[in-house]
Amino acid sequence: MGRFVELPHRTIGISIRFFLPDIVPEIPYLCRQTTEPFMKVLMIYAREFSYEPSVKSLANYPDVSEGNSYRDVQVVCVQVESEDTENLKAKETKLVKLIKWLAKKNETRRVLLHSFAHLSESKASPGVSKDFFDKVELRLKNAGYEVNQTPFGYFLDLKLDAPGKSSARVFKSI
Repeated sequence: MGRFVELPHRTIGISIRFFLPDIVPEIPYLCRQTTEPFMKVLMIYAREFSYEPSVKSLANYPDVSEGNSYRDVQVVCVQVESEDTENLKAKETKLVKLIKWLAKKNETRRVLLHSFAHLSESKASPGVSKDFFDKVELRLKNAGYEVNQTPFGYFLDLKLDAPGKSSARVFKSI
């Protein structure tokens, strides 16, 4: 069999989770076994990204009829899981550090936050998720980033032009 372990990444403040087979010895000071759920984050650097609202899925959020387009933008798709609500402030800090790190690697100060509720089976309530996005947006704006959010509570028609480099597509669990 094997076990899941996590290795802290001190520079960007996240832990990388991976599977080790039983034949690999435990290294206690580096790895710890974990069953903790992780917020899922899919980040795509886009030369061009645009969306059009298609289907409204949550009635309690504002109506949106027009889409938008962005150039040279770090698109950040996040799924806030129900278990994340216990430590949202820590997750917020980790996500902000991760976004700053990757935006710097991709040489952009533009960020687009997108709620992507299909990266995991576990979902936080829409209110908790939207509040989380608003706090991340504010922290990034206070750090000098140009930040926008896609319409919350909508399925969107998307157009994406992403370069073929390793930092253009990154998936993390934080």
